[in-house]
Amino acid sequence: PMAEVAVTDNWHWYLTKNGKLPIPHIVMPPFMSNKGTYTGSLGSLCRWLAGKAEELGVEIFPGFPAAEVLYTDGSENGGVPAVRGVATGNMGIGKDGEPTENFQLGMELHAKYTIFAEGSRGHLGKQLIANFKLDAGCDPQSYGIGIKELWEIDPARHTPGLVVHTAGWPLEEDTYGGSFMYHMENNQVVVGFVVGLDYKNPWLSPFEEFQRYKTHPNIRWYFEGDKGAKPAKRISYGARAITAGGLLSLPKTVFPGGALVGCDAGYLNASRIKGAHAAIKTGMLAAEAAFDALASGRQHDELTAYPEAFNESWLHTELNKARNFKQWFKKGRTVGTLMTGIEQFVLKGNIPWTIHRDKPDHVYLKPAAECKPIDYPKPDGVLTFDRLSSVFISNTNHAENQPAHLTLKDAAVPVN
Repeated sequence: PMAEVAVTDNWHWYLTKNGKLPIPHIVMPPFMSNKGTYTGSLGSLCRWLAGKAEELGVEIFPGFPAAEVLYTDGSENGGVPAVRGVATGNMGIGKDGEPTENFQLGMELHAKYTIFAEGSRGHLGKQLIANFKLDAGCDPQSYGIGIKELWEIDPARHTPGLVVHTAGWPLEEDTYGGSFMYHMENNQVVVGFVVGLDYKNPWLSPFEEFQRYKTHPNIRWYFEGDKGAKPAKRISYGARAITAGGLLSLPKTVFPGGALVGCDAGYLNASRIKGAHAAIKTGMLAAEAAFDALASGRQHDELTAYPEAFNESWLHTELNKARNFKQWFKKGRTVGTLMTGIEQFVLKGNIPWTIHRDKPDHVYLKPAAECKPIDYPKPDGVLTFDRLSSVFISNTNHAENQPAHLTLKDAAVPVN
């Protein structure tokens, strides 16, 4: 159905400024093994799945984002409003807020159950969590940002199926993060960097850290045209928020009339930097719960069978084993590495203790005056790049006359 490459090798490096310490695979926790897995394009997988869904009669509306949650008046649910669908936004609005010649009125889409799968920090998901108080009693959610590029490199420096993960440089000991590099088909390499958004130093820029990471001797070798190798070419760029709090930050995932799945809820396994498998599994569990409810004539109530099925699933077992991962790394890279090794290797994930977090990421940020400025090198346009040229190749398109899609809740805050 799509081009995929079986993982052939799995390397783990601890980077210093100019060197690396290879970590033998045998001493890595079992969850870091990618044996039996494949690298591939998630976009291609989604397009293939969309075709399968349409063959089954599923209607897909690409280009129509859900802009608003619709609720019942509560009369069928003891006075509690239930979700009854979504409305798509009006299209063709100009910068001044007035309709243009391309104006198209938004649609109301009504449903017996609505499943929200918007990804990390989904704007409707955040509203639903607040409205139904779904995160009551949970640890605060934790986030990361992942920045990645797709490159075409010299065939002599390409190893199909090679997976490389690194920790260490360029991040400081107290900053959570690391890199990944996947060698795909056709001499293509996906390279990326994740930074936890609970960092302390406001001078730190995750984008710049990623650019700097590529200058490491052991990383730049793949991309540089030297010693007879032809220079690599950057094809595309992208960035994503990552919901990384894991099981302890997972909100209640059902509410009258709907459910949250995937990263909209926060099922990503931060220890593996993987969430697609969790999104697929929770989508399946929610679908099965909704199917059974529809078959028995129900609508607009809570799909309690979905969280119950999750609690009995392999995904819950996996996330439960990784529940302390982010908390240990908050105590520094050395402590995090040591304690994760003990929990996963010695105890094999059967951990008798639970470490909770009580603070959201942003409170860790210190005033700039208390922190050391970071001097990032200027981009060379060959290996390292600026933001503008990166966003230009990110396949993000905006009409010249469209309203600004970023709005301030309180315009006085940045001014003050």
